[in-house]
Amino acid sequence: MSSWMDIKELQPLVAQMLTNSFKKDRVSHAYLFQGDRGTGKREMSTLFAKSIFCKEREEAEPCQECRDCKRIDSGNHPDLHWVSPSGQSIKKEQILELQKEFTYTGLESNRKVYIIVDADRMTANAANRLLKFLEEPSQQTTAMLLTENSQSILDTIRSRCQLLAFQPLNPERVEQQLEAQGVSTSNAKILASLTNNLKEAEELNDDDWFANVRKLVIQLIGVLLNKPNEGLLFINHQWMPHFKERQQLQIGLDVLMLWFHDLINQYLDRQQAIIFQQEKEKRDQAVLRWSRQSAAQSLSLILEAKRKINQNVHPTLVMEQLTLQLQR
Repeated sequence: MSSWMDIKELQPLVAQMLTNSFKKDRVSHAYLFQGDRGTGKREMSTLFAKSIFCKEREEAEPCQECRDCKRIDSGNHPDLHWVSPSGQSIKKEQILELQKEFTYTGLESNRKVYIIVDADRMTANAANRLLKFLEEPSQQTTAMLLTENSQSILDTIRSRCQLLAFQPLNPERVEQQLEAQGVSTSNAKILASLTNNLKEAEELNDDDWFANVRKLVIQLIGVLLNKPNEGLLFINHQWMPHFKERQQLQIGLDVLMLWFHDLINQYLDRQQAIIFQQEKEKRDQAVLRWSRQSAAQSLSLILEAKRKINQNVHPTLVMEQLTLQLQR
């Protein structure tokens, strides 16, 4: 995201609060960015750092062309320090090294900024060391702590930060973002319905495994409509070999739910809400097979199957039972 205008479309409240801090010359010494993965925390922290260092900015908007802006983009700004988990956690030694860096005079200016990614993954020793760092803030230092789980961060650390809550992205916005990146409209609709996490949607779209999920769901519907006696055979020989992990099976069931949601939307004449737009012929056929009430019941059956998967019931048994239930 190259500008505050861009990021305001995704996180209007947070962006407004941060840009106001420049207009009022009240940049805090520490911020805690709380929000799900893919909601723009890292992008906003980078843009905020640019606004702090850029000598050519207009109000809060960095120029994007100066030496400071370009060095931040390349990850080479000497007064901007990133800290990320080393292995499974952020360790005390990493915070000590950060503190050591901050004892030196800024190379480009008197300002220094540090950004801690996945701050909830600090060890107890690292968190206590950071707390001491935050207790003696310099007016020339700005900290940004990024987390998906602020409750796992020490209360004493949270109390010293300005908390900014990043909201889940609007599904329509996720769909638009995906289409802007070249994702087909049909795939963008499915991905935006599965997750409002843009990064997660992008990862699914790039995954060859996910590319076959939609195809298998349509094939399963075709079997249930035209060859119900082959349902269990399909589950054992085509469905289960593709969904080898429980989390993968959950995604498959989520896409199957989207199909039955489409069926209900067909009954309600909500054409714009339909995800599988290209499957009209099969959907018209399905209307003759499942009533609106039985389609709603099918959604309940799929939700029950998802609960059983979470309860470690054998996945194949869960899918076999669900298939028999959907055939009735």
